[in-house]
Amino acid sequence: VVVDEGSVNRASRRLHLSQPSLSRQIQSLEQDLGGALLERQPSGVKPTALGMSAIKLFRPLVDQFDDALADLRRQARGQREELRIGYLGSAAEIYLTPALTRLRERHPEGKVKLLDLTPGEQMSALAKGDIDLALIGQEGATQSREYHARKLATLGVRAALPAEHPLAAGGSVRPGDLRHEHFIGAPEAEVPGRNLWITRICRKAGFRPKFIADGHSIGEVFSLVASEGAVTFLPDYFAGTEPPGIKLVDVIDTEITWDLLLLWQRGRASTVLRAMVELLADTASGVGA
Repeated sequence: VVVDEGSVNRASRRLHLSQPSLSRQIQSLEQDLGGALLERQPSGVKPTALGMSAIKLFRPLVDQFDDALADLRRQARGQREELRIGYLGSAAEIYLTPALTRLRERHPEGKVKLLDLTPGEQMSALAKGDIDLALIGQEGATQSREYHARKLATLGVRAALPAEHPLAAGGSVRPGDLRHEHFIGAPEAEVPGRNLWITRICRKAGFRPKFIADGHSIGEVFSLVASEGAVTFLPDYFAGTEPPGIKLVDVIDTEITWDLLLLWQRGRASTVLRAMVELLADTASGVGA
């Protein structure tokens, strides 16, 4: 500001500081850096070579600090401009897409950033503050105490079978029907608790599943089911994504379910975030009806 004004006196008035106080701050900075930043000339105060370098290096940092401070103040008032949503791609069409359409109608000023992430990636992104809202499976229940949590829906379960499997033609199976099958699981880091969930279903039916591979994506899971002649259990929202060579059949057991959850950061939520949570809940209620 001193360089912009060409005068310590004018700069002090602009900064609402006394001239001695501003001079002391400049002197303190010069002592920290080890050289003079300003020199007096007949035409006013001018920066030295060191002062010019300091302005060049510090100005972007000061601008970034001011922008960050303003953003934090907006967040504290619940006025965050961008809503960052992590979601499960398989559930997006049923739940997220309709809610986003209504959100744009009600809050056209809101900016939304969507990230298709595995459950493990969503939990990591929440912990780092990289997303504001997670549309996640019941894997998120392990972290629900650390965030605001809301159950969006309780879903049925499907068994994924090779299309030529003898049980595929019936349209439904009982867990015990799969006791002699090989199972496809999921990596714990990407889908925490998925293999444990499958194991619990099988043990309830009186057997332990034999896992032969983990699929890192739903596409790889389907590919392994088809190529290995294996099976797996999946949440019901996969029902509309049946690929060639795969049959998704109902699991006959009303006690076997899958929860779809919303998790979001604690603290004051933005207007857009609160609206999105309610719109997703309304959408899920309509789907359930």
